[in-house]
Amino acid sequence: MSKKLFITGTGTDVGKTYVTGLLIKKLKELGKSAAYYKAAMSGNDRDGEGKLIPGDSVFVKNMSGITQPTEDMCPYVYEHAYSPHLASRLEGNPVKMDVVKAGFQKVCGAYDYVTVEGSGGIRCPICFDEADIQLEDIVRELGLSSLIVADAGLGTINSVVLTVEYMRQKGLPLLGLIFNHYHKGNVMEEDNLAMCRHITGLPIVACVEDGACELNIEEEVLLSLYKE
Repeated sequence: MSKKLFITGTGTDVGKTYVTGLLIKKLKELGKSAAYYKAAMSGNDRDGEGKLIPGDSVFVKNMSGITQPTEDMCPYVYEHAYSPHLASRLEGNPVKMDVVKAGFQKVCGAYDYVTVEGSGGIRCPICFDEADIQLEDIVRELGLSSLIVADAGLGTINSVVLTVEYMRQKGLPLLGLIFNHYHKGNVMEEDNLAMCRHITGLPIVACVEDGACELNIEEEVLLSLYKE
């Protein structure tokens, strides 16, 4: 049976895809059968033939070195860099939960460790007009526990605490925090980390500096984050 982990963030552009790539790379280096999955992906370019390129999937595949086909990584790919509910309103092909679940189950059947990345923050609307699907609904339907990726800089205390409190209120299991754009020795950032840990009670499982090519995390800790 595969083991899974969900990666959410305190908002857009905090580095979820980058951190996800590092997680999967670490798993591959440990000899694990690792894969990536994302329900809906917005803001993608087109190739010379007009076909949408799933940018996050390509990035993770290139960073991690996994051989998983990109077409199995994400069932819904949109061009507009909007929330999936709005992108699909403009482009068509709205997200359907059964399609998301089927794609997820296919990946779980082929790989031992599956890392699922969210779209935007945890409150991101995935579909609205045809059905009311929020990102949290997908996390719940797939039975996932979550890591929160946050920026280490100014304002993160508020963003982290609000995200944690919302997810706890919704009964979504939380495993810990990863801070991106981290500068070791920076007084403010070190205090941000300490305050987030104190207020939320969650462990900080890793800190990622800009340009990092490896995730500084012990094998035992990494593997313990993935749940059946």
